[in-house]
Amino acid sequence: MSGAFGPLLKRDLARLLMGGRGGGALLPILFFLSVAMLYPFAVGPDAPLLARTGGGVIWVAALLAAILPLDHLVEPDIETGLFDQWALRGISEELVLAVRVLAHWLSFGPPLMLATLPAAALLGLERHTLITVEIGLLAGTPGLAALGVTVAALTAGLRGGAALAGLLVIPMAVPVLVFGAGSLGSGGESGLALTAAASLILLAIAPFAGGAAVRAARG
Repeated sequence: MSGAFGPLLKRDLARLLMGGRGGGALLPILFFLSVAMLYPFAVGPDAPLLARTGGGVIWVAALLAAILPLDHLVEPDIETGLFDQWALRGISEELVLAVRVLAHWLSFGPPLMLATLPAAALLGLERHTLITVEIGLLAGTPGLAALGVTVAALTAGLRGGAALAGLLVIPMAVPVLVFGAGSLGSGGESGLALTAAASLILLAIAPFAGGAAVRAARG
């Protein structure tokens, strides 16, 4: 079963990066940068205000960008019977979902961290704030990926599942968002530690909760 890890990761990454129903990895990045470009127009040319609130805006934009691919993370593979084929080959749903979490994070996490550099320039973030934001995204985006895959599995096959998934992810991602954005204030190290802890919990839960949801959807 461990030999299936590499092929599964290669397949999932190719599908998530190249596009399809979700528009590929480019769409979340463009959405993320669009938010960063539009925010200064909304609040006006107040440089101190932009610098003070820009980090939080980046976190909100990152969360919304992570939601965009939810509709094609799990449901298409259930519809086409791929999970049934993997089960016949002895590949568990938990392994497939664990690989899917990693592929989802690789498809949007590092690109978002790179896109944060021009976004920070647009928002006028100082260097130390940018560093804190980048570390926070490194700690928090794996949790967002795990949460996204879990919710996508839970809502697969439901009518309006894509919209429902987005509505579920936003409140469930609040702890990661609060801790990540909170790391930009005083006591930043504790905020980063809590962000990482929340991510680790989500990463530990995702394969098992998602796997159970997939089995229920198949049945």
